[in-house]
Amino acid sequence: MAKKEVDTGITVKKSDDFSEWYTQLVQKAELGDVRYNIKGLVVYMPWATKSIKKMYKLTEDILERKGHEPLIMPSLIPESNFKLEGEHVKGFAPEVFWVTEHGAGEKFEEKMALRPTSETALYQMYSLWIRSYKDLPFKRYQSCQVWRYEGKMTRPFFRGREFHWIEAHDVFATEKEALAQVKEDMETTKETLLEKFAIPFIFFQRPQWDKFAGAVNTYAADALMGSGKVLQLPSTHMLGQNFSKPFNVKFVDEKSEEKLAYITCYGPAISRIYGAMIALHGDDKGLVLPWDVAPKQIVIVPILFTDGKEEVLKKANELKEKLAGYDVILDERDQTPGWKFNYWEMKGVPIRIEIGPKDMQNKSVVVFRRDLGEKKQVKEADLLKEIKEIEKTFTANLIKKSEKNFEGNVIDAKTKKDVENAIKNNKIARVNFCSLEIDGEKCAEIIEKELEANVRGKRIDKEEKASGNCVICGKKATAVTYIAKSY
Repeated sequence: MAKKEVDTGITVKKSDDFSEWYTQLVQKAELGDVRYNIKGLVVYMPWATKSIKKMYKLTEDILERKGHEPLIMPSLIPESNFKLEGEHVKGFAPEVFWVTEHGAGEKFEEKMALRPTSETALYQMYSLWIRSYKDLPFKRYQSCQVWRYEGKMTRPFFRGREFHWIEAHDVFATEKEALAQVKEDMETTKETLLEKFAIPFIFFQRPQWDKFAGAVNTYAADALMGSGKVLQLPSTHMLGQNFSKPFNVKFVDEKSEEKLAYITCYGPAISRIYGAMIALHGDDKGLVLPWDVAPKQIVIVPILFTDGKEEVLKKANELKEKLAGYDVILDERDQTPGWKFNYWEMKGVPIRIEIGPKDMQNKSVVVFRRDLGEKKQVKEADLLKEIKEIEKTFTANLIKKSEKNFEGNVIDAKTKKDVENAIKNNKIARVNFCSLEIDGEKCAEIIEKELEANVRGKRIDKEEKASGNCVICGKKATAVTYIAKSY
């Protein structure tokens, strides 16, 4: 007898209440548990963890293909390291968790930061490891957790006080080589964010008042969520020689002259990308996961009756063996087929295969695609061919749908009122702006205070020339920038 079934579906529409929809998605798809008794720290559940591990692997493989080598660095950083670069310590000090004593209750001579980012840990070691131009380029990365005392409202995966990321830190002999690395980081972002995770984005050069603490320039990818807010995803930073000087990262060139190196860093926050991915593709039935990161790519649901049950289960196991090259699960639980259909749609498994007595008689199966919400009768002999075709088109279909939605949500705004209307309607406003240098910060503060939105910066992928006057102060515009609410 089947177990009593409980309605576990999402009770609000994504289009009506994105915030509540997302909260229910995380809970009912069993992705994260916020009941851990330290605010801002979330327990990642198995279904989310499996996808996140795949996302790490995809990104790490690309980084290593492009010449990066892995490291594992200590999680504690001495305070003295932070103090070496003034802008960096000024930017990060308010967010740092400090370790000040050990178990016996005795204070350490020097307090230590629980890693908020690793520049001040790594570059102290780079000064020991790099000696000659022959050591360059020097490209390293680590996959780790970082901790920051987030003052804004926390939300699982989007924004927390502990998050999971990869950080790559690269050293070069020349500024030209360092800038080439920044461009490479942007290409890596496209290979992962768009091509694997189906998340469209715009890469912006951030305004000078909003760059990474200690950087010459910051370049960041923004994705638009269903709430109308943008979420910053991977960012890459041109650090120049700002950290080389205090940390003594030098090399001897071909002429035996000692020179300061140029450094870049790149930080794809995998847990935040996961949050963006589930928020962007999910629907009112639950998750929709890209092919390469779904924990299970195929679920087989046998349609069981008292008569012929053993034969159906035998055939279902044969199908599982036939599809052994994929991540496949056979659901033999004592629940009705309808309950299982809803369960696996909530979980976002790309393909569901249904097999029952009538299908066996017809030597066929029913194939359901999660991205299209469509069923198709497929001859058993053609099943592998059908799966391969879906494998090729599944993520591409998600990319197509999400890009179309993204493009339709960027609008031109010529006045402050236009910007206000755009923000109210969950759009990104493209405007003429006075300056993205420090002297434009006053206009940005007006936008933040009065419109509760942020200046995101100028596009990197194409040149956009300013015309007319700034939408805020009325002075001659020098840049085209984008304004949006953000997480």
